[in-house]
Amino acid sequence: MVTFVNRFTVTGPAAEFEQLFEQTSAFFVAQPGFVAHRLMRHADQPGSYVNVAEWQDAESFRRAVTHPDFAPHAAALRALSTSDPNLFTTTVLERRSS
Repeated sequence: MVTFVNRFTVTGPAAEFEQLFEQTSAFFVAQPGFVAHRLMRHADQPGSYVNVAEWQDAESFRRAVTHPDFAPHAAALRALSTSDPNLFTTTVLERRSS
């Protein structure tokens, strides 16, 4: 399992970004190896979002983001935002409420 974390700073209309991200989400859901993701908006900083996605493995993630059908999604999101994408492979610590 790998976790992809991408922080977005939206420079265009937030509603348009969210709509484009929803379309991108539909693309990812259909990709082999996709597990789940969440797009969250910052509570106090308008235009600040984070996407946290889980993939079965790094190869599945890389195959999805290099798929030719992903390019239009990436271009549309880049037109409305900047991002800081990172892929994490190892859980160091995890706790849950009992």
